[in-house]
Amino acid sequence: MAEAALTREHILETAEDVLRRFGPAKATVVDVARALGVSHGTVYRHFPSKAALREAVTERWLDRAHVALPAVATGPQPPDRRLRLWLETLFEAKRHKALDDPELFATFTVLADESSALVAEHLSVLEAQLAAIIAEGQGDGLFAPGDPRELAHAVFQATSHFHDPGYAPSWSGPTVARDLGLLTDLLLRGLARA
Repeated sequence: MAEAALTREHILETAEDVLRRFGPAKATVVDVARALGVSHGTVYRHFPSKAALREAVTERWLDRAHVALPAVATGPQPPDRRLRLWLETLFEAKRHKALDDPELFATFTVLADESSALVAEHLSVLEAQLAAIIAEGQGDGLFAPGDPRELAHAVFQATSHFHDPGYAPSWSGPTVARDLGLLTDLLLRGLARA
């Protein structure tokens, strides 16, 4: 590949493929450069270190996994329906990533541990989406009063079984979607104005 035509996005795509193939313990910047047909110095011109490249791959993965959530959070449905749909969409996105590309999903869990600040920021964005739904539900009189951020955090933590990568082995179970539905019903009853 001509170095002038090399884009950040192409490097990230290639890095993802290299990580999938070799795993996070063995994949190197040299492997990425070799797959691109350029020198490793060229990759370093786009990413100052191996850690920066791995963090960018993680950020790209998170952004793609959750691309549908902002539209759900601001969609036209009533807030109680939107909260349910948001949780279902998050779960389906995670389950899709885990079951359809298990090698990359396993790699992602390692990279996420390395990029804890990035992941924490991303989780904060997700909880803010939930908080906005809850605040709107409170404004509409559907949900009881309370700090929307604290309630969003509680909902996110309560549903962690359906989005935390540590639980991925259970996501192919026959009752997992039903279980999420039952938990969501319980959470919505807890949020509802009495």
